[in-house]
Formats: sequence, C-alpha cells, structure tokens
Amino acid sequence: MSERRNPESTQDKSAPNIREQTAMPQSYEHILEAVIRIIRSFSALMDRTLFNPHYSRIVALVLAVFMYIVVNFANGTTISTLNYSRDMTGIAVSAKYNSDTFELSGLPETATVRISGDAASVTAAYNSRGVVMADLEGLTEGQHEVRLTTEGFGDSVDIIVDPSVAYVTLKKKTTRQFDLSYDFINLDKINSIYSVGTPVFEYSHVNVRASKDTLDSIAFVKALIDVGDQTQSFEQDAQLIAYNSVGQPVSADIVPDTIHVSVPVTSPNKMVAIEVEVSGEVPNGMAIDSIEMDQHTVTIYGPESVLGQIDKVIVSLNAATITKDSTLLRPITLPSGVNSSNINQITINVKLAEGESRIIDGVKINYRNNTNNYKASQPDNKTTTSVMVFGSEANIADITADDIFVYVDMSEAKPGLMEFPLLIDQPSSGLVKYTLMDATYTLNVLGESTNDDDADSGSGVNNG
Repeated sequence: MSERRNPESTQDKSAPNIREQTAMPQSYEHILEAVIRIIRSFSALMDRTLFNPHYSRIVALVLAVFMYIVVNFANGTTISTLNYSRDMTGIAVSAKYNSDTFELSGLPETATVRISGDAASVTAAYNSRGVVMADLEGLTEGQHEVRLTTEGFGDSVDIIVDPSVAYVTLKKKTTRQFDLSYDFINLDKINSIYSVGTPVFEYSHVNVRASKDTLDSIAFVKALIDVGDQTQSFEQDAQLIAYNSVGQPVSADIVPDTIHVSVPVTSPNKMVAIEVEVSGEVPNGMAIDSIEMDQHTVTIYGPESVLGQIDKVIVSLNAATITKDSTLLRPITLPSGVNSSNINQITINVKLAEGESRIIDGVKINYRNNTNNYKASQPDNKTTTSVMVFGSEANIADITADDIFVYVDMSEAKPGLMEFPLLIDQPSSGLVKYTLMDATYTLNVLGESTNDDDADSGSGVNNG
C-alpha cells in the first residue's frame, strides 16, 4: 500500500524557499538603488562644482598645477637620462710649439669646457685630468688663428671649448746679456741686530733669451736673495727675475734661471750716549731744575757706515706738559739707518724749581757761513750783545758770557751795508733758555777778500 502525502506538509516545506527567492532580488534592488543615488549625488556635486563660477577657477588652477608637475617631471627625467651637461671653468690652456725658438703671445690663460652626455660619462670626464690645447707645431713666425682642442676627457662625451679659437703671435727669440743686480727678500724676518752685507755672485752678467720687443722692455735682472731668519753669513742659489722699467716682472728665458751667491751677515754695534732734548716751557713760571735718567748709554745696531756718524741718541721731553715733579717713561728716538737698540725706552725723573732770569752782557758776536770770504766791519764798532738767561737758580748761577754763542749767518751776504738777524745757540740740556736782547746786527760787507786770514778775521766780527 502506497504512502500518501499530506498536502499541508508539502506546502509547508516549499514556502520558505519561495520567500527566500523573492527576498534576494529585493536586496539587489536596494543596493542598486543606493549606488545609483550615490552616483547621482556625486554627479550633482561635480556639476555644481565644475559649473559654479565660484569653484571653476579653483578647479582650473588645480588641473593646471597637476599638468605642470606631470610635464616637468617627464622632461626632467628625459634630460637627466639623455642630455646631461656640466661646465668646467678656469682650465689652463697649454700650447704645443718650439719654445726654444719662438716666443708666444695672445694665447688665453684659461678656458671654459662644457661636457655633455649621459650622467655617468659626464661625471667620469669631469673628474678626469683633461686639458685644453693649442697645437702650434709647424707654424712660422707671425700671427695665426688656432683652434683650441681638448685631450683626456674621453670619447663618450661631447666637448665645447669657450673660447673655441685663439689669435696668437709667434716671434723668434734672440739672446742678450744683462748686468746682474739684487734684492733682499724677507728682511722683516731677520733679527734687527743683524746687518746684511753686499752679496758676492758667481758671475756678474746673465743671458736672457726672448723676442726683440721683450728684450727691449727689460730694464734690469735681479737675484732675489732670501735673508729670512739668517743669523750668520750664508750661501744660496738665488732666483733670477727680469723686470721692466716700472718694476713689473717680464716673462723671458734667463739662462741659467738661478745664481749661486754668498751673503755676509754681521752684527755691527756701537755704544752711544743718551741725551734728553727739552722743548717747550714749563707752565706757571717754573723751570726744570734737574733731569735724572736710569740709563745714560745705549747700544745701537746697524751698518758700520751709519754707526760711524752717530755719537748720541735723543729722548724727547715736552716741558709744557710738566706741572710738578714727575717720573716719566720716554722712548728712545733712533737715528735714520739704525736698525735697533738694546733698550727702547728710559725712565727719567724731572724736578722743578722757581724760574729766575738774569741778563749777561758782553757776549761776543760771531759769524758763520762766510762762504765768499767777505771782509766786514760794524759801523758802530759794536762787537758784543746782551743775553737774558732763564732757568732755576742753580742752573743759571754759573753761566758766563763765554758760555753763550751768538752769531750772524753770512751765507746770503752781499757787498754793502746789510742788516742781519742775530742768532743764538740754545744749550743742549734744555734746562736753560737764552733770549737775545738785540734782534738784528748791522755789518758793512766790504767785498771779497783775497787773503783767507783777513777773511777769517772779519774786521770787527768774531769768526764762528
């Protein structure tokens, strides 16, 4: 007997499947509708943005920047990869020519080289020891246009030289002989107590080879002798340099270019006295009563020819700056030609006292510089004058007429009656001041004397 199915049971089992099949299309529809709404919203937003006058400018700017970045990035990549270049400046220019026969002028000293190619090749060429050359071999005397080329940069790069051509002149060289002179260099590096003597050269003439024009411009050839840090006589090979009349070096071949020289180095010195030289007047009627020094002599260094003419050095003292007893530190003034001294300054003690004056009569009038040997007489037979002396009581007490020298200078004398200014030698100590009571002195110049003894006697006038 067959089993019968319950219709209700069958209906119950199939109902969920139908519901599920019906629900799935509905879900898809909801999703699709949502997507469509989003797209429509985005589209509406884009329409409002792109077609809105307020936003269109901003959009255009953003798009332009974006396109600029894209294009330039692409171009930069292409240049870096395919057309890289680099400049080298200040490359020395050399020349190939017979320098023994010709003198070269007009060639530029440096040039600029542009290297182009791929990055690796350009970098390698830049770091190489490439040179710029001018090939003048085979050219004769005269002016020439030559192309500048390069060597040593490799074959994998392109080279451009600036300037690419040069206009040069070749002149034949000749030889001329010049006297040799010298200059000491680095004199500031030798101790001032030393003196450098006259150098002795291996020979006194040198041969210079250059074009005629260059040889004509040479005024002298000097040996440059380095005396730096020398303390005794020495020998060296000194460099020879040619100079023009204004002291500028001239490029020429000096054969040989050095010379052996012997140089004496000595330390001549001399002990001389220190003398205080007083100028000005002490204020308020005071006078310098005494000056005491802590050093009375100094050792000076210099060439013997200079030292032989010096017997003292000076320390200056301005009395106008002193108002009371003082202890002062004063520098020593070295005479011209003296290199140095063992001391540079001294201490002086200055004492003041009340200034006093007195008049000394009967001071003889002398004359100096009677180079024409004139005879002369004084119309009034006046042969003396009076002098006022000023200083402290102790310093003027013992001064007599014989201590004072008054004179007229006859270097400008002419025959006839002439009035001369009276002059006086002030005391070297500066402690006393002399003042003439007469400013002028009249002489009758009689004419040139034929007897030197007569001229020296000078009628009515004492010879100085």
